[in-house]
Amino acid sequence: MGHTEFGIDPQVMQRLADELRNIVQLEIQLGLVIGGGNIFRGAGLTANGIDRVTGDYMGMLATVMNALALQDALQKNQVETRVMSAIRIDAVCEDYTRRRAISHLEKGRIVIFAAGTGNPFFTTDTAASLRAIEIGAELMIKATKVDGVYAADPIQNPAAKRFSRLTYQEVLEQQLGVMDQTAIVLCRDHRMPLRVLNLGHPGVLIRTMTGHEEGTLIYSL
Repeated sequence: MGHTEFGIDPQVMQRLADELRNIVQLEIQLGLVIGGGNIFRGAGLTANGIDRVTGDYMGMLATVMNALALQDALQKNQVETRVMSAIRIDAVCEDYTRRRAISHLEKGRIVIFAAGTGNPFFTTDTAASLRAIEIGAELMIKATKVDGVYAADPIQNPAAKRFSRLTYQEVLEQQLGVMDQTAIVLCRDHRMPLRVLNLGHPGVLIRTMTGHEEGTLIYSL
């Protein structure tokens, strides 16, 4: 969305495509899970009377739109990309299967996982955790609007402490709100390390993947 109020900012899309191309050129296998809040937020309509299940499915379809847009930008950058949807929509993208996703990754393609888990009542965070575990990722990255995990909202409290490292148990006990609890518990139980960082900082992804300490690392003991 960038600095716009709605939709897709072409400049942000191109910057992401450039950065992702540079990562793939290092022979790093990369899977992406994309949300859809820039187009549609199911929770908002649910609060105003739309059925929760219907709203969740509409939100999943918004993620497919974002995935197709990013795929187009990556393909124009000569990066082979596949969109895999948890909802059957094979006229525009592939159905998700774990084996095929791993095959694409091994061939050097970026895989964009769309439509969340394919089920209502689960967030994009949970979908990301699930896909990271399924494909055997070495690291999960939550790319957000803040440069890590804070003890309080840094926008409301500029003096809030930023953590460089946390355990999953600390996140749960302190109710830090990094991701929803289902996603946190999945990562904890499967010992999936998570790094939270600010996607708005140019180059932050490639720095993270080449060993720099960006944002906050969350890990299992």
